[in-house]
Amino acid sequence: MSRLAKMKEKWGVNSGWQVLAILLAFTFAGSSVVVVRKMFFSAIGITEQTEMWIKVVTYILFIFPAYQTLLLFYGTILGQFNFFWEKEKKMFKRMAGIFKR
Repeated sequence: MSRLAKMKEKWGVNSGWQVLAILLAFTFAGSSVVVVRKMFFSAIGITEQTEMWIKVVTYILFIFPAYQTLLLFYGTILGQFNFFWEKEKKMFKRMAGIFKR
């Protein structure tokens, strides 16, 4: 079984184009969030000298949601909104489950 076929099966999509669109959305979102992080950290004054715990907390609170939003944005542009929306809902349900314990 080819990698393409494995991805199609795992993700529940029907075509190679959908796999390509999903991979492109991940690529674009990942590249974009690097730029967003640099701009955001610079705007709020986080530098190389800033303590690591501040960077981590800021990343979790602001950059992680930005990445999720970018995934939905690029997924929508590439015609894969439903795929990414379903993944987002699953992820948030898992995260909510952690806090309910």
